[in-house]
Amino acid sequence: MQVFNAVGRRKSAVARVYISQGEGNVTINKRSLESYFPSPLLRFVVTQPFTELALSETFDVKINLCGGGISGQAEAARLGIARALIAYNPELKPQLRAAGFVTRDPREVERKKPGRPGARRRFQFSKR
Repeated sequence: MQVFNAVGRRKSAVARVYISQGEGNVTINKRSLESYFPSPLLRFVVTQPFTELALSETFDVKINLCGGGISGQAEAARLGIARALIAYNPELKPQLRAAGFVTRDPREVERKKPGRPGARRRFQFSKR
């Protein structure tokens, strides 16, 4: 049984994804998909590459997630799954790219500047 792996990132979340032939089980940090992501929307985001390609029952997925929040983790897992599917079969890349699953979202949180309350925020101006 051959295992294909890839890494997906989003904000500060990192997903290491391993896919192999199986029955469609998704395991995230040794937990099921339903227990890790209780929200149906986030479960949908994670499984989008499989539903786009109609391969949902053909692969077992094991994901190690760390960092970030739940939405960033879900999108990092989606990117990792898409990259692992491309490693499995490079002919799937145009279809995944057309759906927008191959492009890494480069947006990161801007750092807080010294002497200010936030990245761009200024202290409240007082005339008197």
